Amino acid sequence: MIEIKEKAFCCGCNACVQRCPKQCISMYEDEEGFLYPQVDKLTCVECGLCEKVCPVINQSKPRKPLKVYAAYNKDEIIRKESSSGGVFTAIAEQIIDKGGVVFGARFDENWEVKHDFTETIEGLKVFRGSKYVQSRIEDSYQKAEAFLKEGRKVLFSGTPCQIAGLKKYLRKEYENLFTVDFICHGVPSPKVWRMYLDEIIARKCGKNINSFYLKAPFTRGKVHIKDISFRNKCLGWKKYSFVLTLSTTNEHGKEHTVSYSEIFTKNVFMREFISDLYLRPSCYHCSSKNFKSGSDIMLGDYWGIDRIKDKYIDDDKGTCVLMVQTDKAVSLCNMQCIEVSYDEAQQNVMEQSVHIPAKRPLFWSKLKEGLMIKQTLNYACFPFPNSFKGTLIAVLSYIGLLNFILKIKKK
Repeated sequence: MIEIKEKAFCCGCNACVQRCPKQCISMYEDEEGFLYPQVDKLTCVECGLCEKVCPVINQSKPRKPLKVYAAYNKDEIIRKESSSGGVFTAIAEQIIDKGGVVFGARFDENWEVKHDFTETIEGLKVFRGSKYVQSRIEDSYQKAEAFLKEGRKVLFSGTPCQIAGLKKYLRKEYENLFTVDFICHGVPSPKVWRMYLDEIIARKCGKNINSFYLKAPFTRGKVHIKDISFRNKCLGWKKYSFVLTLSTTNEHGKEHTVSYSEIFTKNVFMREFISDLYLRPSCYHCSSKNFKSGSDIMLGDYWGIDRIKDKYIDDDKGTCVLMVQTDKAVSLCNMQCIEVSYDEAQQNVMEQSVHIPAKRPLFWSKLKEGLMIKQTLNYACFPFPNSFKGTLIAVLSYIGLLNFILKIKKK
C-alpha cells in the first residue's frame, strides 16, 4: 500500500486514490497546504494497485523531443488572453472540432485551482492563462478514461507529474489520447495562495486582515472577485503583471470595480514563487524531468526567442516553445511556427529540478508565527534593490522563471 514516509516522494497526482478498487485512500492537506494520500488500513486489501500506478515509484525513461518549434496562435485575442503564445488553445480547438474532450486547470468558485473538462470551444477560455497553484486532480483521470473507452478523442493537459500520473493510472496506451504538459518550474502551495488572496483583498478594501479570513474566498462579504491573471500582458509578455479585479458594493448597494496590478518583479506572491520558497517538496526532486512524463507535447514560454533569426516572431506578445514528442502529435501543430533545434530552445528546468532554498524553513516558520505573506518577504526572499545595478544583480540571481531566460544553453 501507499505510505508517504518522505513527502519529497509524492507529487500529489491522485492516481492512487482513483485506482483503488476499495476506495480506501483519501487525500489530506498538510500544514503547508499540499495534498497527500492516506490509506484506511482496515479497508485495504493490499492489492498493490496504488503502488503500481504511482509515477514516482514507477518512473519512465528520459526522452528527447522529436521536433521543436517556436510558435504562437494566429488569433490575436486568444494570444493576448494566454500567458504565452496561445498554442494550447490552438491544439485544443482541433480536438473539440473532432468531437473530443479537453481537460485543463481552471479556477473554481473559491478561486482555487482544480482540473475540469470541456466539450466546447467556448469552454476553453477558463483553461487559458497560467495558474501558479497546484491544481486538484480529483476524479479527472477516471472521467478521462471513461471518455477514452467511449472512443472519443481526449486532450489532457497538466503538469508533467500529473501527465505521468494519468499514464500510470490508465495502464495502457490509447490512440485517441493526446497529452500536453508544460515546462514546469514547480507547483506553489494552495494554502499560501489562499492566504495571499485574503491579504491583498483586505488591504485593497481597507479591512483588518485579522478579522478578514473567511471560509469563502469567492464572495468575502461584499467583495466579489471578477478576474485573476497571473500573467497579464498590459506591459508586454516579457514584463508580465499580476492583475486582480474586484467588485465591491457600498452601503447604498452601488457596485464599484477595483483593479490591482503589479509587475511580477514587485508582486509578493510572484517574487516568493520565483524564489522557490513554497513549492511542493517533490518539486525539488522531480521524478518527471527529462520528458519522463510520457506526454505527446510539451509547451512553455520561449524565453530567448530574440536569439533566433526570424525576428518577426519576437513581438513581445508571447511566443511558445512547442516540443513534439510522439508521431501522432505532429498533426496537431497547425499554427504559426518555425522549427528550431532542441539546443536553441532548451531550458534548465526541463532537465533539472530547482534547488531547495536555504530560507524555505524560515519562510514557513514565520507563517506559523502568524506573519502575513507580505511580511515574510523581508525574511525569506532576496531583496530587490532600487538601483539599476542592484536590480540587475538580483535578477541574475533568480533560480526560477527568470532563469528560463538566463540559463538557456548557448549555441
